[in-house]
Amino acid sequence: MNPHFHRKQELPDAASAIPGRTTPLATAETHFVNGRPLKGGIPAGFETVFFGMGCFWGAERLLWELDGVWVTSVGYAGGLTLNPTYEETCTGQTGHTEVVQVVFDPAAIAFADLLKAFWENHDPTQGMRQGNDLGTQYRSAIYTTGDAQAEVTLASLQIYNERLAESGHGAITTEIGPMGVYYYAEEYHQQYLAKNPGGYCNIGGTGVSCPAGLQD
Repeated sequence: MNPHFHRKQELPDAASAIPGRTTPLATAETHFVNGRPLKGGIPAGFETVFFGMGCFWGAERLLWELDGVWVTSVGYAGGLTLNPTYEETCTGQTGHTEVVQVVFDPAAIAFADLLKAFWENHDPTQGMRQGNDLGTQYRSAIYTTGDAQAEVTLASLQIYNERLAESGHGAITTEIGPMGVYYYAEEYHQQYLAKNPGGYCNIGGTGVSCPAGLQD
């Protein structure tokens, strides 16, 4: 087996991870589509969650278009490298996965509806890949911010796992846990498909529907 291929399928440990840098990467200050600030300025009562669905370009467009989503950004999470670059993340030696930060109004869109969009628009059973995109940076992930989100996420996972099994799919491999450190991606990645309408988009699910709530 090609050793580079093997490395991209396994998460690094602290000794082998790229150390990174203490200075954050330069990135956009406002959302290219709606003009809202990417950092700070979140209205009171709004919530944040982070989704990894493979390449973050298509995932971000899907999510910013949902009613009730206030702002989105893309970045890196779940790994070890400080302030990683895109090129470093693509080596598989940062431990990070590509994620979309979603700030939403829970009075306008239920968290369960965000989960429905997450489950249905990628394949959460593929491990360290998403379609033809291969590597740890493409793994499926949900990083929550609060106990209530975590509870709903785990209940949703159980229901969707059952739906997938009934349809002949494998078990969900999505990484689920509380959000740690989020690193904003470089400016050109933010709202990439609005800037580049003909750009690559990997969004596509299993075809198995997920209930919007916790009831079957």
